[in-house]
Amino acid sequence: MQASKLQPSRPPRSLHQPVRHADAWRVIVDKPSGLLSVPGRGEDKQDCAWARVAAEFPDALIVHRLDQSTSGLIVFGRGEAMQRALSEAFAARLVDKRYEAVVAGLVEQDSFEIDLPLIVDWPNRPRQMIDHERGKPSLTRVRVLHRDVVAGTTRVELEPVTGRSHQLRVHLLAAGHPILGDALYAPPEVLAQAPRLLLHARDLRLPAVLAAPALSLHSPPAF
Repeated sequence: MQASKLQPSRPPRSLHQPVRHADAWRVIVDKPSGLLSVPGRGEDKQDCAWARVAAEFPDALIVHRLDQSTSGLIVFGRGEAMQRALSEAFAARLVDKRYEAVVAGLVEQDSFEIDLPLIVDWPNRPRQMIDHERGKPSLTRVRVLHRDVVAGTTRVELEPVTGRSHQLRVHLLAAGHPILGDALYAPPEVLAQAPRLLLHARDLRLPAVLAAPALSLHSPPAF
């Protein structure tokens, strides 16, 4: 679905998404958990981050997406040229991204990489799965921020070197540390430990593209 052809309505008052940065080239907002990035199918799925941004910035076009249950920084380009330039920067891995999550269990290593190929689990979509024969190369870097021995959880920083769908969620599950509150991948006892998915897009460093200067943004998680 092309965002530029949609006619968004004025965003509702609930589930606010703070504007973290707005200039002549870009708008970056903090998407709340539970809000779609772009419209889905059906009248009940038209409210989304893009529609709310476009209600205030009519030329804003989505550059990348976050899962509905993931919160944090999401980027919009103002006008098609800027959207295309920013999208190309994401595709070329020129954008530095950091996420923060709380996972089940005490992670032993202070830092490590998860290098496992991913593909859509077609009969169970939108779930993804590891497939060493057909999967696309996928790499995540993990760094421990804090271990909560009492709760039996670990707070981690995540760097998705590649940007596959559900990459962080599936990689952490494969490492034996599913993200708390993950309704798609966590076992019931881990899902029950949080009222939402504890995954947040925390940091973004955008390169200079076209006339827009480089930009760094930080959004601390609410969990």
